[in-house]
Amino acid sequence: MIKSGVGMGRNIADPKKAGYDAVFAAIDKLEGQEPNIVFLFASIKYDQQEVLKGARQASADAIIVGGSAAGEISSSATEFDAVVALAVVSDQMKFFAGSGSGVSKDSFAAGAEAAKNAIKLAGDEKLNLFIMIADGLNGNGAAIVRGAQSVLGENFPIMGGSAGDDYLFKKTYQYLNDLAVSDIVIGIGFTGDFSFGFGVRHGWEPVGLAQKVTKSEGAVLKELDGKPALKIYEDYFGKEAQELIREPIAKMAYTYPLGMSVEGSDELLIRDPVIANEKGEITCAAEIPEGTMVRLTIGDRGRAIKAAQEAAENALNSLEGRQPKFIMVFNCMARNKLLGVHCNEENQMVRSVIGGDVPMAGFYTYGEQGPLLGKKGTPCYFHNETLTILVIGE
Repeated sequence: MIKSGVGMGRNIADPKKAGYDAVFAAIDKLEGQEPNIVFLFASIKYDQQEVLKGARQASADAIIVGGSAAGEISSSATEFDAVVALAVVSDQMKFFAGSGSGVSKDSFAAGAEAAKNAIKLAGDEKLNLFIMIADGLNGNGAAIVRGAQSVLGENFPIMGGSAGDDYLFKKTYQYLNDLAVSDIVIGIGFTGDFSFGFGVRHGWEPVGLAQKVTKSEGAVLKELDGKPALKIYEDYFGKEAQELIREPIAKMAYTYPLGMSVEGSDELLIRDPVIANEKGEITCAAEIPEGTMVRLTIGDRGRAIKAAQEAAENALNSLEGRQPKFIMVFNCMARNKLLGVHCNEENQMVRSVIGGDVPMAGFYTYGEQGPLLGKKGTPCYFHNETLTILVIGE
């Protein structure tokens, strides 16, 4: 038995009540049963600790995990300035939530620590699936993934998203039970008898010529073809470097991310530019190694919605006929901006494919984790501007 419910709260003046309302509404759909775990996502406009207090008041002893968002996703709509909760109860699944600290100092170690702690809590139970919710503004997202893989195994199924802050790019929060803190990664291990499916697609198309990364350091892209990395955007937009460094470049270039070639994928792996400096260096959401070929990419609404359809179909097909019980969506904030007033069309597409009666919850992220193209048995990567879907079934 797997039961789930989704709830939403909205009360900026009373964040504790918003957290309570979201969780209470989600639990109310469990037909009188108490949840084992609550996934919680909230706008940064709320006092994060107060949201958790309200959530705890409504959820009794359930595990609470989640984070701040750049937009919230519920079964009915894309939400803003809201708190969304997904409550799950099951007699055939168990959940074990740990954390890894110091993402900004050593992202690899933080990812590994989160995985180790989840395994330790599981004891003799074998993990079948791992969800990560990481700080979206600190450290190296790709290194967090590699850290978890160093413990779980290269091809272990990992999904998740990096916390956001309503497009402010200042500070994000990660939730673990009664604490809302920054600079950590939350790891949730799933054990038991259940099925799951992935969908991972973005739909961005390459434009212009490929350029080689001739100098980079971690997430800092320094040179392309021996020239300052920022020139790729200067050449395309016709803007001087000073204009591009005045504000986070992400606010201008979210519809023109960088795409890098990865063996085994017919889609480029997307990297978001975040900020640029006087040297013409671009700090990206994750690393782009030296020697990699990159291209500017562009997205449009039609391709984004088509990608959502393909991701949902892949996730549903992975269940091999088993009944879906709930959907978790980790969707990049850049897709939200690209689609604008049409952003809920992605959610509608996902539900039309998987099932309109299947509870769905998630959030808009500052980075996503998942296997390339959603293929099981393949390595997980850190993505940007990508829709990642996890479907849990009986």
